[in-house]
Amino acid sequence: MKKERFASRMKRMESNEMAEILQLAAIPGLISFAGGLPAPESFPVERMKASAIDVMDTLGRKALQYNNSSGYRPLREWIADRMSKVGTKVEGKDILITSGSQQGIDLTGRVFLEKGDLVFCESPSYLGAINALSAYECDFVEVPTDNEGMVMDKLEKLIDENENGKFIYVIPDFQNPTGKTWTKERREKLLQIAKDKDLIVVEDNPYGELRYEGKNVQSIKSMDTEDRVIYLGTFSKILSPGIRIGWVCAGEEIMDKYLRVKQRTDVHTNSVTQMELVSFLNNNSIENHIQELIKLYGNRRDVMVESVKKYFPKEVKMTHPEGGLFLWLELPEGINTKEMLKKSVDKNVGYVPGGAFYPNNRQENTIRLNFSNMKEEDIKKGIEILGEVIKEEL
Repeated sequence: MKKERFASRMKRMESNEMAEILQLAAIPGLISFAGGLPAPESFPVERMKASAIDVMDTLGRKALQYNNSSGYRPLREWIADRMSKVGTKVEGKDILITSGSQQGIDLTGRVFLEKGDLVFCESPSYLGAINALSAYECDFVEVPTDNEGMVMDKLEKLIDENENGKFIYVIPDFQNPTGKTWTKERREKLLQIAKDKDLIVVEDNPYGELRYEGKNVQSIKSMDTEDRVIYLGTFSKILSPGIRIGWVCAGEEIMDKYLRVKQRTDVHTNSVTQMELVSFLNNNSIENHIQELIKLYGNRRDVMVESVKKYFPKEVKMTHPEGGLFLWLELPEGINTKEMLKKSVDKNVGYVPGGAFYPNNRQENTIRLNFSNMKEEDIKKGIEILGEVIKEEL
C-alpha cells in the first residue's frame, strides 16, 4: 500500500483561486477588474533606479551580506515614526520587516494556530488571509458586517458559542473585498470585546493611506493599551508590490514569537531592497507620491461608480468605498457570478467572483471589482460590457 506522501494540510491548498485571479489579471488585452493591482504607471521607476545605485555605491557590501531577522533598523525606525505620527506610539523594536504583509499573515498562523482552532473574521474577508491561515488547519467563523463594519453583538454571541477562538482578523479600512470602513465606535467596541474574551486582534491595513473622501479613523492599534493588537502594514499599495516589503507591529512578548518563526522561515527579508527603500524614502517625498495616487485612484473610483450606476441593472447593489482599491457588488439571488465569468471573459472583461471571499457560506451572487489598474476609458468600456452580461443573466 502506497504511503501518503504529502502533509494533510496540502488538502486545504487544492483550491487555487488566488492564482486564478492573478492569471486573469494578466491576460493580454483583457479589461481586467480582477487582481488588486496598483497602476503600473504610478511606479517611480527612475527614482527607484537612483536609490538602487545609491545603495550599491554606499552600502553595497553591507547590503549583500546577511542581516538582522527583525529587518534593517533605519527602515524599522522610519515605519515606527510614521505610525507614531498618526497616533500609534511605537518604536523601531516593535516592528518586524516581512516579505509583504502576506508573509505577516502567514507568520500569524505559525505563531497562533493549531489544528481545530478558530479565527473570527468579517464576512466576506480577504481571500489571501483565508488561504494563508487555513494552511494551519484552522476553521473560520464568519461574522456579519454592515456599512459600519463588523456587527459587534453578533461577534460577541459567536465568540461565546465557539470556545476554540484564537484571534479576530479584521481589515477596518477600505476592506478587501467590500471597500467598507469601520466607524470609530465599532473599533472601540471590538477592542473591549477582545479584552473581555481575552482574544488577540489582527488588524490588516494595506489600504489605509489611500483615502479619497471623508475623515481618517483611528487605527485599532492606536487604541490598544495591552499589546493585544497585532498590526500588519505594507508598501505594496503605496509604492510597489514587487519590492515585497511589509511589516508586523506588535508588543514585546508577541514580537519575540514572530521573530522566532521569521528566523526559521527565511532568516530575513531581502536586505538590498530594504536599503533601497530607505534611500528612496530619504530622498523623495512619500507624501507627494501618495497624494498623486489618491488623485489617480480617486478619479478611477468615481468613473467606475458612475459607470455602474449608468450601465448596470437597478437590481445590482454596490458599495461606495471612501478609499482603497475595490467596489463590491451584490446581484439578485440566482445569478452565479463564477459561472457568469466565462461569458464575461469571452467579451474581454474579467472580474473576481465574490464567493471565494467566504470561507464557509459562499455567496455566489457577488463580485469584487478593482478600479486602480485600468485606465478611465477602459473602466467605462469594461463596465458597459459587464452590464450587458448581467442583463443577459437576468
